[in-house]
Amino acid sequence: MSLIRQLACVVWLGASALAAAASPPNVILITLDTVRADRMGFLGSKRGLTPNLDTLARQSVVFIHAYSQVPLTAPSHAAILTGTYPQFNQVSDFQIPLAQELPYAPEILRIHGYHTAAFVGAIILDPTARFAPGFDRGFDTYDAGFRAWHSGEDRYRTTERRGGEVVAHALAWLNQHPRGPFFMWIHLYDPHHPYDPPEPYKSKYASAPYDGEIAYTDSAVGKFLSQLRARGLYDNSVIAVMADHGEALGDHGEDTHGIFLYDETIHVPLVIKLPGAASAGKNSAGKNSAKKTPAGKQIENPVELVDVLPTILQAVKIPVPPEVQGESLLGMLMRKPAPAESAEAIAATSPDRPAYAETDYPHRAYGWSSLRALRTGKYLYIKAPRQELYDQSADPKAEHDLSSASTAVTGTLAAQLDAFRQKTSSSREVPTSVVDPEAQEKLAALGYVASNGNVSGSGAKDSGADPKDKIEVVTLTNQANFLMEDQRYQEAVPVLQRLIAMEPGASRPYVQLGQCLILLKDFPKAVPALRKIVAARPDLTISHFQLGMVLLASEDIAGAVPELEIVVARDPRWERARLMLATAYLQTDRVPDAVKQCEKVLEFDPNHYPTNLLLGRILLLKGDSAAALPKLEKAAALQPNAPEPHLLLTDAYDRLGRKTDAARERAEAKRLGASDEE
Repeated sequence: MSLIRQLACVVWLGASALAAAASPPNVILITLDTVRADRMGFLGSKRGLTPNLDTLARQSVVFIHAYSQVPLTAPSHAAILTGTYPQFNQVSDFQIPLAQELPYAPEILRIHGYHTAAFVGAIILDPTARFAPGFDRGFDTYDAGFRAWHSGEDRYRTTERRGGEVVAHALAWLNQHPRGPFFMWIHLYDPHHPYDPPEPYKSKYASAPYDGEIAYTDSAVGKFLSQLRARGLYDNSVIAVMADHGEALGDHGEDTHGIFLYDETIHVPLVIKLPGAASAGKNSAGKNSAKKTPAGKQIENPVELVDVLPTILQAVKIPVPPEVQGESLLGMLMRKPAPAESAEAIAATSPDRPAYAETDYPHRAYGWSSLRALRTGKYLYIKAPRQELYDQSADPKAEHDLSSASTAVTGTLAAQLDAFRQKTSSSREVPTSVVDPEAQEKLAALGYVASNGNVSGSGAKDSGADPKDKIEVVTLTNQANFLMEDQRYQEAVPVLQRLIAMEPGASRPYVQLGQCLILLKDFPKAVPALRKIVAARPDLTISHFQLGMVLLASEDIAGAVPELEIVVARDPRWERARLMLATAYLQTDRVPDAVKQCEKVLEFDPNHYPTNLLLGRILLLKGDSAAALPKLEKAAALQPNAPEPHLLLTDAYDRLGRKTDAARERAEAKRLGASDEE
């Protein structure tokens, strides 16, 4: 090779290396659902659950005191992904739409040339299931596609996915994603109740299944990070890992999360790895190169999950939108902030910077008072009908309320909290969450109480019973839920009846009681019991649906029709209700009405298999075989292993005189398991 060509090669290789070094970093956000900070090895746990996260932490910055803004999945993720407080983004519960005008991580990054993809582990973050509307904005790919869980079904094929499967989906996307930087969000749901880790974690942690779920989740994270390294993507990536909230596990009387704002549900793990941190340590010259990448650093100052978005944006040199309320933490991460960042760094690193949290769940689900909390200095202040104050330096478990003894401190912090909320709240009209009866069923399967739909202004939120006085109701609610998960419906009935007597304003006990009555299949007893529920709570659309379902099963078709008509009038997009109403109409010789119900469903969802099949059947009964064909062919394509569409196609082709087609469909139906008598 000539000297000129050798020089040209050197120049080209050098330019390639510079181009690679200059390419924008990838951004990877990993959120761990329902993970307590005290289970992390890098935060001092001796349980040995998180070896992979501990390795990542050694190459990252660890925030010792990171706090969630809301102890619920969707609202907490809204705070993370928008960098705004719940009183600003107004996503305080499930089913509340994420407003278009809010800053949103995937949209911001996509505008700046990033490919964007989300891989979520549960229906609770599925926009198409009406749980997290608007969360798919800005994503090129949003991998969800869950459906409601019903008794006896595998929850890992309905409402959630194991962490290993979520990671597999994410890695498959990485295999195919276009060139250029990417933003990927991976959400792992496994530690959420019910605690059911796969083997070998199930056996190893039989006495502590929650710990087993965390150990399994850590293994899923480890697999993903290992593949990033193998693909050469790890080093040039910003990787932020955090929990959305924790889990009470009986502390302060709460079994799970959502009600209280103590550390067990609000203190969360947070680590951020900056580009180049993997190679921090010794460079090629043998010199320490960690000055630019503060790997292994631990930050004691309090931070919040709303700070994650501005930190990521600053790390990849994208301007932070002015609406973002969190503060970039880069001033804490780097040893010597640039002069232009000094004011921001001073504000962000101030030990007096408060950490705010709230929960409207007690109000929305039960009609009790909402709670607000402010952590500042050594104090935790909780605004409630009976306010609370704790000195967390001396009382980290918040067991000794000082509010009565330290009235001056309590009053000062109460005023600070009110001023903070006033400063950070939005003037936008509070969005109304639609009381979706079908989603109520799905929420119940996940262990949550759906909103009563009666939420009004902030004054109403702060009134009502103190959740501290009502925690027994939550415990009984969880007990009923656990009994139903174990299919012990007969035992669940008296628990639910007790709950209804204690809290007649809560919706979920009625819904679950109806579910139990249906699943017990004692319809003569179920009908009068459901009629009592509908009379007591005529506002509960799902109870009308349950009554209609039981009346259909009892062959009281005339009685079922008005109940199902109420449901469809209130929730026109409830496909299952329309399908049942169509069936009831068909059995009462109201064929045109049955056709209309099917056509309405297909307007919303042209690929709805049961409706295509039913409409094809109805059209055959009407004698319109030609019109039935496309519906039945669509059904056969949607469910290629189902014999029913082929049996009906056989009939349709026979009536049309197309004997060859009829013979083909008859053979296909038989191949798929249809008997000769069908």
